[in-house]
Amino acid sequence: MVREQVIKARRWVVKVGSSLLTNDGAGLDLALMALWVEQIQYLRARGIEVVLVSSGAVSEGMKRLGWSERPHALHDLQAAAAVGQMGVVQAYESCFQRHGLHTAQILLTHDDLANRQRHLNARSTLRTLLKLGVIPIVNENDTVAVEEIRFGDNDTLAGLVTNLIEAELLVMLTDQDGVYDSDPRNNSNAKFIHEAQAGDPELEGMAAGGGSGRLGRGGMLTKVRAAERAARSGALSIIASGRESDVLSKIADGEQLGTMLVPAAEPLAARKQWLASQLNLGGKLVLDDGAVKALKHSGGSLLAVGVSLVEGDFHRGDVVTCVDWRGEEVARGLINYSAEESKKIRGQSSEQIEALLGYVDEAELIHRDNLVLMGR
Repeated sequence: MVREQVIKARRWVVKVGSSLLTNDGAGLDLALMALWVEQIQYLRARGIEVVLVSSGAVSEGMKRLGWSERPHALHDLQAAAAVGQMGVVQAYESCFQRHGLHTAQILLTHDDLANRQRHLNARSTLRTLLKLGVIPIVNENDTVAVEEIRFGDNDTLAGLVTNLIEAELLVMLTDQDGVYDSDPRNNSNAKFIHEAQAGDPELEGMAAGGGSGRLGRGGMLTKVRAAERAARSGALSIIASGRESDVLSKIADGEQLGTMLVPAAEPLAARKQWLASQLNLGGKLVLDDGAVKALKHSGGSLLAVGVSLVEGDFHRGDVVTCVDWRGEEVARGLINYSAEESKKIRGQSSEQIEALLGYVDEAELIHRDNLVLMGR
């Protein structure tokens, strides 16, 4: 059933590490990049949306600057990232254009996803790009990030992006086959882990000895932890070798490659649990009977037309509660408009939002992916 879920997954996050992308510091492996891009084009042709999380900026910058060892000073890392990001994006753009696909560069810091409004803005941008058929290429914004807000590795970033866009599958491509019960470089009897539960403490113990390359910040442990993050929104994760021939195409076809990490709960329950952990109620929306019915029985988003009353002083991205006319809670979710804006558009159709506010961000007050039904 897990492999069936992989085959049915329509939205992927694919993460590529520095050592793999730059052939352990020798420079961008353009031939390998072209093969991954060709496989992503295959996924797109099958109707699968893909967000690519790619490392390599610092490593490529080091090569261009003639540095053999990864620097420790933050300003040196930022300088290398600024130089190297140009090469990484240029290489991807060139590869994707051969297949008639457009790309977009997205640079994020932890603060972008920790802040509710920035989180929602980033989510809206990525969803729009996917809707337009564009391949977003995401990296940590090493050029401006400071120690306090750095993700520290792109595995963590990939897990957070998986949550952000509600992807169903996270694929982390690395220079290893997957997770072993001990380091295969030091133990010839190490056993390969084909499938395990995301968040299993025993699995973290196995991965802890994997270390990381001299160019990267991650390692097998950060990949296992990224899978645990992804599982919060119900996503499956696969850690596999990026040098495996047609690795992405084979995964899409249901072949057993790498280490599969599955959520401890069913996807819907895991998604609800993840959303529930974010709940700090900023206000209240009173819904009419039609809206209550749509949420409970149709699984739809909450539209402004179904809101009778707006209470509280909340901002875009805050969590609000939705109640019926009796005051019974129906749902909670992340709202796309502030309290002032919501009051102006309540009871109105989505087509009227731009006329009332002077702009339109989202057609929904709360998108169904950011909404949790209560009492079930």
